[in-house]
Amino acid sequence: MEAIRIERLSKTFGNGRKALDEIDLRVEQGEMVALIGASGSGKSTLLRHIAGFMVSDAQPSQIAILGRPIQQNGRIVREVRSIRRDIGFVFQQFNLVNRLTVEANVLIGALARLPLWRRLTGCFPRNERALSMSALNEVGIGEHAFERASNLSGGQQQRAALARALVQQARIILADEPIASLDPESSRRVMDMLSTLNIEHRLTVLVSLHQVDIAMQYCTRTIAMRRGKVVYDGPSSALTPALLQNLYGDDARELLDDSQQPDNADSAASAAPRARVLPLNTARSA
Repeated sequence: MEAIRIERLSKTFGNGRKALDEIDLRVEQGEMVALIGASGSGKSTLLRHIAGFMVSDAQPSQIAILGRPIQQNGRIVREVRSIRRDIGFVFQQFNLVNRLTVEANVLIGALARLPLWRRLTGCFPRNERALSMSALNEVGIGEHAFERASNLSGGQQQRAALARALVQQARIILADEPIASLDPESSRRVMDMLSTLNIEHRLTVLVSLHQVDIAMQYCTRTIAMRRGKVVYDGPSSALTPALLQNLYGDDARELLDDSQQPDNADSAASAAPRARVLPLNTARSA
């Protein structure tokens, strides 16, 4: 059973712009997969559809999470809340409540399994508080548990968001450019923690990134998007600067650091045997 299964997913905004165009994807349980693309390629829109935050075009399509449809044919299913319990969503801007303590923010991950009176009063049982402290210690910020979330640095806030996903007991992590606002050291710590969640907790991780070098370092598989289509799905190691130049043209510079710019590239060994390089004019992503 796949962690994520997407069939013929399209999204058209009110202005007529096609944000997603006939997306077909499979992500196996336990994979850590990078989702790359220049700004406006559709990465965030795709992640929000997978989480059931946005509804697709009203046409035959499906997104299934661990074998359970979360939306079909342009409609969110009624059971969406229970399905979302398996999905931890990590936002670029942390999505913490600044006035609450770090512990309280992390305990929000437990709300879905608590009775209504506890949710309304914020009276969390002892075992949930112990779980939250364990999660905070695991991500390396246990000493900040009783500080206001607003006192944390950006990297610490992002690690608090990962601790919340642990308390939620999610089985899938969707991370929407989680390091875009962070300095290099904080970025490394957040990516290390995502890798730890993937390896030690066996969580499926789908993380959108701007930096190809980060994708290559942490993810064996990369999915590349352009103009709402999947244009590459294969080994991260095959993403040479020349291949990216071929896929993205001038937009490739947005995905590469200075040492990887296409001007310095070898001519492309375009892809490893398992890679799929998909032309933009295909009627449907393979």
